[in-house]
Amino acid sequence: MEETIGVTSAAQIPKQRGEALLDTAVRYAEERHWDVVPGTWLESVEGVERCSCGETGCDAPGAHPAREDWATQATGSATVARRLWQRQGNASILLPTGRTFDAIDVPETAGFLALARMERMELTLGPVTCTPDRRMQFFVLPGAAAKVPDLVRKLGWPPAAIDLICFGEGTYVTAPPTRFGAIGAVQWACRPTAANRWLPDAEEIISPLAYACGREARR
Repeated sequence: MEETIGVTSAAQIPKQRGEALLDTAVRYAEERHWDVVPGTWLESVEGVERCSCGETGCDAPGAHPAREDWATQATGSATVARRLWQRQGNASILLPTGRTFDAIDVPETAGFLALARMERMELTLGPVTCTPDRRMQFFVLPGAAAKVPDLVRKLGWPPAAIDLICFGEGTYVTAPPTRFGAIGAVQWACRPTAANRWLPDAEEIISPLAYACGREARR
């Protein structure tokens, strides 16, 4: 399996320190053909970093849409992406879901457990992010959001009983190396490579994910 890490090896997650957000956003559009959209950013106010949205109690400072029509601003053009980030180089990188991929979101502990099981099962895996609020997001083929609840039920889990959700059309994930305020940056647990350009279907990886989330729910 490409670029996966063990349950106890969080320190080995690839980092993107020093990589400009502009260059990264352009690379996502150019190399992966992902739509990208600039979000909010962090500003220093009297020595304290705050979200550009102006809300002092922002839940995701510097890491959420900057405007209500963010979805219409998303672009898969590297040229347009470069122009957007040239306007605000510190803008977060948001990736709309439901277009080139959906994302299955689980708690970090369940995600690492699932990664270990997937490696033993030799399953094909797409990119996986690890967020500072201790969540992991597994990229899968579009359309997953519509069928994941039924897939989970068929595995014997009531969807409401486990902490597993799927982001599809109309939502987004935050891409590395975007920072969430002072708590840290989004990182790759399984980075995009040539080997995982073709994403798995949700059906291929839902079993280990649901199992891991079920274990977490029983704790």
